[in-house]
Amino acid sequence: MPKKVSLRMCVACRQMKEKKDLIRIIKDVTGSIVVDEKVKQSGRGAYLCKSQDCLQKCIKTKALNRALSCDIPQSVFENLKEKIIEE
Repeated sequence: MPKKVSLRMCVACRQMKEKKDLIRIIKDVTGSIVVDEKVKQSGRGAYLCKSQDCLQKCIKTKALNRALSCDIPQSVFENLKEKIIEE
């Protein structure tokens, strides 16, 4: 029996993709927003494609703000930009 593939939806483009192809951003219990690199931290999570287009759309439409129900600091978007460039 084949292994089940975990799919998640990108908050910007709304496409379902494999979990490993997305970046996870979480709002932890203290309320701080961090990029979850190990995809293991607990907290409210949202996923974003590893593309500049999705990041720009996310910033423009405030999709991440809605998904995590709070204002996202600019430093988080800068961190995401660096992660996408590394990929």
